[in-house]
Amino acid sequence: MSSVEARFRRLPIQPGLEPMEAKSAEQLPQAEGWSFEPKWDGFRCLAFRDGGAVELQAKSGKPLTRFFPEVAARLGALPVDRFVVDGELMIASGASFSFDALQMRLHPAESRIRKLSAETPASLVLFDMLVDAAGQNVSDRPLAERRGALEAFVKRVEEPMLQLSPSTTDVLQARAWLASTGATMDGVVAKRLDAAYSPGERVMIKVKRLRSADCVVGGFRYSEDADVVGSLLLGLYDAGLLHHVGFTSGLKDSERPALTQRLEALVEPPGFTGRAPGGPSRWTTERSTEWRPLRPKLVVEVRFDHVTGDRFRHGTRLLRWRPDKAPRQCTFDQLYQ
Repeated sequence: MSSVEARFRRLPIQPGLEPMEAKSAEQLPQAEGWSFEPKWDGFRCLAFRDGGAVELQAKSGKPLTRFFPEVAARLGALPVDRFVVDGELMIASGASFSFDALQMRLHPAESRIRKLSAETPASLVLFDMLVDAAGQNVSDRPLAERRGALEAFVKRVEEPMLQLSPSTTDVLQARAWLASTGATMDGVVAKRLDAAYSPGERVMIKVKRLRSADCVVGGFRYSEDADVVGSLLLGLYDAGLLHHVGFTSGLKDSERPALTQRLEALVEPPGFTGRAPGGPSRWTTERSTEWRPLRPKLVVEVRFDHVTGDRFRHGTRLLRWRPDKAPRQCTFDQLYQ
């Protein structure tokens, strides 16, 4: 028997379980029998408790317990001896949540983690229950029953650190969540009310809340295998400075030669007057690490999903050129409306 099995031997579901996942879709399902919840932008977390043993497990299966000691301590103090819940770790930042604050927790120094856990405590937003407050495995029961067990659990423990994720069967409400202008969620997840919990399977449906922003093209990189543009470097203004915020590379091959000539005619340092692009990253190659600065003349509208630290966390999708938009009108306030 492993140490984990020994610590959680009374639990019918033990750490190591893969969380149920979702497949992407463009639209929410229209048929009846679906439940809708906000899709939170945090760290997915399965939480296990068996007596004095508490384990927080990431989506990858790796333990998160040491990085969020305040959450583990609160779970261990609840007046329920055994349970397993599924949720999302979040850290509040004003009226929204901070993904950067979550990432800062993944630090090797325990003293640093303890300091941050006191200064920026995390909460656990719950949306499913696998082992109920009686220690019974409910993962094979319909979502409607599991949701009832979860609501009863949250009401019983009365722990502010545990928050119940909103849920609705009203598709109009779910669409309103997608259309909302707040930055507290990044989409909607749809689940069948009659479905059991399916570990590791993509049986849920997720629709991301995608937004758009007008950005200045402050530079570009060449393609790794040809002397044509490979990606556009995007910028936004703040206090008169143009800051690099991300990139877009979804350019049509047929348009690249003409676009390259257009961009090369605008090459002029410094390009970005605030934060500038760095060197190699996960999306560059040895050839494409160098970038060419441009005069701030061109504006593009791009579609994005996540913003972290005033940057697009992922590559953006080019929607259209905006010759009607003045570069100075491209400011950061677009990202947080």
